[in-house]
Amino acid sequence: MQLKFEHQQYQTDAVGAVVRLFEGEPNHKQLFELNAGGASPVVANRLHLPHSEIGRNLNAVQKAFKQPETQIGEHGLNFSVEMETGTGKTYVYLRTVFELNRRYGWKKFVIVVPSVAIREGVVQSIRAMTAHFQTAFDKPAFQFHVYSSERLNALRNFAVNHHIEILMMNIDAFNKDKNVINRVNESGNAPIQWISGTRPIVMIDEPQNMETDLAKQAIDALNPLFVLRYSATHKNPYHKIYSLNPIEAYNLKLVKQIEVEPVLAKNDVNGAYVVLKGFVPGKKKLSAKVEIHYQDKKETKKKTVTIASGDDLFDKSGGNESYRHGFIVNRLDAEAAEMVLSNGQIITLGEGGDALRDEVMKKQIECTIKEHLAKEKRLNPKGIKVLSLFFIDRVANYRNGGKFARWFEEIYERETGKSAAGAHNGYFSQDKNGDKDTNGSSAADEKTYDLIMRDKEKLLSFNSPLRFIFSHSALKEGWDNPNVFQICTLNETRSPVKKRQEIGRGLRLAVNQRGERVRDEGVNILTVVANESYESFAANLQKEYEDECGIEFGNGGAKPRAKRTRQHFRRGFTLDPAFLEIWKKLQHKTRYSVQFEREKLIQTACEKIKEMAQVQKPQIMVQKAVIRQTQTDGIWGEERSSRAEQADIDWEIPDVLHEIQKKTLLTRQTVFEILHRSGRIGEIGNNPQRFIDLATEKIQTALYGLMMEGIEYFRLPYDDSVYQQSLASWQELEQDGKEFFKNEHTFAINQKDGKKREKTIYADYIPLDSDTENRFALDCENYENVKFYFKLPKCFKIPTPIGNYNPDWALVMENQEKVYFVAETKNTGKGIQEGVDMDKLRETEQQKIRCAARCFAVFDGVAYRTVKKVEELA
Repeated sequence: MQLKFEHQQYQTDAVGAVVRLFEGEPNHKQLFELNAGGASPVVANRLHLPHSEIGRNLNAVQKAFKQPETQIGEHGLNFSVEMETGTGKTYVYLRTVFELNRRYGWKKFVIVVPSVAIREGVVQSIRAMTAHFQTAFDKPAFQFHVYSSERLNALRNFAVNHHIEILMMNIDAFNKDKNVINRVNESGNAPIQWISGTRPIVMIDEPQNMETDLAKQAIDALNPLFVLRYSATHKNPYHKIYSLNPIEAYNLKLVKQIEVEPVLAKNDVNGAYVVLKGFVPGKKKLSAKVEIHYQDKKETKKKTVTIASGDDLFDKSGGNESYRHGFIVNRLDAEAAEMVLSNGQIITLGEGGDALRDEVMKKQIECTIKEHLAKEKRLNPKGIKVLSLFFIDRVANYRNGGKFARWFEEIYERETGKSAAGAHNGYFSQDKNGDKDTNGSSAADEKTYDLIMRDKEKLLSFNSPLRFIFSHSALKEGWDNPNVFQICTLNETRSPVKKRQEIGRGLRLAVNQRGERVRDEGVNILTVVANESYESFAANLQKEYEDECGIEFGNGGAKPRAKRTRQHFRRGFTLDPAFLEIWKKLQHKTRYSVQFEREKLIQTACEKIKEMAQVQKPQIMVQKAVIRQTQTDGIWGEERSSRAEQADIDWEIPDVLHEIQKKTLLTRQTVFEILHRSGRIGEIGNNPQRFIDLATEKIQTALYGLMMEGIEYFRLPYDDSVYQQSLASWQELEQDGKEFFKNEHTFAINQKDGKKREKTIYADYIPLDSDTENRFALDCENYENVKFYFKLPKCFKIPTPIGNYNPDWALVMENQEKVYFVAETKNTGKGIQEGVDMDKLRETEQQKIRCAARCFAVFDGVAYRTVKKVEELA
């Protein structure tokens, strides 16, 4: 198959942006000059246009394409073109070569790439595009070479030939003094001088990977006439002259639309799960990040913690009994990428995992095959071959009967009734021992790239039965295929491949059997079968666009990013009588006592466990969501479907009574009686840890409810030292202020009207968390009978059986007499009458509020209220 290339308007614009930089330059087609030594004729590029004129052209181009205007002296003759992956970046800079030659007669071009993968991709593009450019530019004579230190004579040909010469170089081939190209030979010259003598136009592919001082010096050593930089993710956009960012490309339908099909494990918190995520080098001691099952007060969940040699995962897990014996870290070895535990277990970087991980990956393969077959049924009659790409992180999982190959063949043959032979294959680097894991940048990868590049067009033909491609990290960059419609990431590490890198392998618009682009929107849909939620996928993709492309998303649906700001306090507020009066009242410390009957607890807890939802087995959840993108609203997913399947796994049952006893502090006998009477013990086998978490929650709810009924607060004797200490903390804030993150709820103390603001302790901002709180602060400023108010600091806490409670506000109000309030602001919506509907609050909120009411009842002259508005404080 011969791919056909169309010249799109946006590509014409990108080429034209470069050409227009040099308007006024004469055509040098017939000219040549001698090299510095004069020994042999070197055909060199020449530039007559002064920099000042190029600078005026630059600003005109930037204005035309709505790019920030820059001064030519800022970056010299370095120019950047930004184009999203899949929109023909390589085509654009290769066409620019021929356009610059036609317009200005320049003949010598060097393309610099950062890796073998990208180099091989460009080589394949030039092979595929040669016929197209021959037709478009009236058969220009040109030579293309890939630099090799073993063929240095090719550099002389590059220098002396009179037709277009394109030389491709990997940056690693000429960025060190020891490189062959930089070594001085018997004649006293270094081979690189053949290139530098031609004043080549240098085109850098993915320049963000070549921003080190060493790389910059190497580029300068080429003595470029000027430098053109092409990328989708510029780190430093030197004189940006054209931009087609990912949002624009997506919404102009220049790339495939994206849908995500997440495959996730639910309720999966059983056993001693350990995944080694990475190493953290330190000055004194090596540490590592591991993901484990962590137990907090409420539930067991996955959490990443930092560990070092000698640490016990039992302690790091919050006392999870699964790690009680044998989980002390005996050794960390960053070089071998492994961690050794005291039970003898060796955990390699990226290995380990939960019992459901294999089930999730098997389901990912199934979803990919089903999606593939459905698209084949729809697209094959249109002459479009469908390809699916699997990324894996360990070659052994595919080759020689690896689990991925076994699962694929089982599922494929079950779904199609046909043999899987020939339908799938892997592209991996090899050494003398066979396939190997590599990072995509080694010499061993070159054959892999060569193979996949040679097969690129073959893969598009119905004549080849191969439709499912398995590859290692080698294909993370530099290779894509227009007919990749599914991408499935089977990485045991769960380490996130960059989303742009992941989807980039399949963003190009599809082609049919005649090699023509298919621009049907219903055809061009890329399905990413992911092991993360679509919300997470969208959020990570948006963050990459922000970080790598500098895209700023508006507020029309995307929550604006909070800004770090300093909050200042009103000078002298700690001497204000109103503040001192209420703060002195609030500084009394309290303690509480509780009473309840054991039998009533057993009865109440038993009833709550009877009523709790059935303990579900761990599930594998499959969703599907369309990804939407706009520069106004950001990136989000719209869910279209979801389904869940139970996973049948036999769990090792822990000591359930001990686990619940440890969390509730009740006796083993009491816990046993509660569970026995509840009739729910039979559900433990479904999901032991989830049963423990749920039953504990119900027992604690019953326990706390009884404690609330019998709670009694006592005010402790006044302690002047505690009061003075807290007053000193206020005085420190008065002096220095504090940092906070400003958001849409932050209340600004408006001083533009010239009025003095002395009703509160703040000089500029009050950090708040809701519209209700913001309205409350505004009313405090406007209501005449509010004489003083402020937000209670986080350190002000009321002790309760279910944890400390921090109320919202302190107020001094005055009508005929002065009244002191502590207020909690809640908004439960409009009810039958004004105020807060306590029944709509979470049970824990209700319990803390009831405790606070009893606590403040022992304070002198302080009333506690739960309100929505200031006017409700009577």
